[in-house]
Amino acid sequence: MAKIHVIHENSVWVEPLRQQFKAIGAPYEEWFLDQGTLDLTEPPPEGVFYNRMSASSHTRDHRYAAEYTGAVLAWLERHGRTIVNNGRALQLEISKVAQYEALARFNVPTPATLAVAGKDHLRAAAEKLGFPVIFKHNRGGKGLGVRLFHSLAALDEYLASGEYEPSVDGITLVQRYIKSPEPYITRVEFVGGRFLYAVRVDTSEGFQLCPADACQVGDTACPAVAPSEKFKVIDGFTHPLIPKWEAFLAANGIGIAGIEFAKDEQGLSWTYDVNTNTNYNPDAEAKAGVSGMGAIARHLNSLLAREVAAAAD
Repeated sequence: MAKIHVIHENSVWVEPLRQQFKAIGAPYEEWFLDQGTLDLTEPPPEGVFYNRMSASSHTRDHRYAAEYTGAVLAWLERHGRTIVNNGRALQLEISKVAQYEALARFNVPTPATLAVAGKDHLRAAAEKLGFPVIFKHNRGGKGLGVRLFHSLAALDEYLASGEYEPSVDGITLVQRYIKSPEPYITRVEFVGGRFLYAVRVDTSEGFQLCPADACQVGDTACPAVAPSEKFKVIDGFTHPLIPKWEAFLAANGIGIAGIEFAKDEQGLSWTYDVNTNTNYNPDAEAKAGVSGMGAIARHLNSLLAREVAAAAD
C-alpha cells in the first residue's frame, strides 16, 4: 500500500507530526537515516517522501546522515517518486552559501558574507568586512558556531582562547551583523510552497532559535531555553518578499520550510537562513489557533491521495 514516508534522524522532532498523521488517519512510515544499506538494484516503495534531514544531524552523533540521505534522495528521484524537499533542498539545508546564492537569483537580499576555509583567514576576513561581524557555521542549525564580535580585539581574544570550533564542512561564514532596532527576528513558515504564517522570535537571550518543544526543556539535541513569549505568531502578517520567497522555494524543490529574516535600523529586510527541517512552537501556535504540523500532515496526505487516484485511473 502506498503511504507517506518521513525521512529524518531525530525522533523527538517527528512526534508532533505523528500525532497529526494519526488524527487524520494518514498512512505513514518513518525512515530513520543514520546508517544502513541502500540497494540501488531495487526500486523504492510507492508513496510520497518527506525529507526532514537536518543540517545539525552531526551534533547528535549522526555524522553521515545527511550524506546518506543525499544518496537515498538521488535513488528516489531516479525512480520518479514524489519528494517534498528533494535532493536540491538538502543541498541548501546543509550549506548557507548555497542558500544565499540561490536566494540572490530571486533578488532576495542576504547579509554581506565572506566564506572562510581555515582559521588563519578569519581575522583578515573580519577586517575586510568591518565590525561588528557575526561568525557562523556554513553547515549549521540550532545556532552552531554563532558568535558576535564588536571589535578586532574581541576577535583576537576569541581566536587565541582555543574556543574556536570549525564547521563540520570546514567553512565558517563571516557575516555583517544586522542591527535591529528591537531584539527580534521574524521566521516565515511555508507549507506546500505557500505562506502559512509568520512568527516573531525574541533574540534578547541569544541566537539559538529552534522553536520545537524539545528546545524548551533543555534537550541536548536542541539546547535553547525559550521563555513563554519568545515565540509569537504575527496576526495578519504581510511582506513584499513573500512572492520572491515562494518562487525561490519552487525553483529549488522545497515544499516545506521556515525562512528567517531580520530588519535593520533603516527598515530593510535581510534573509539569513532557510530551514527545510522546520519545527514549530506549540505554545505560540495554540495561542494563535494554527498548526504547522497539522498543515504538513494534510498537505502530504493530499499528495498521497492524488498519487493513489492517478494509479487507479
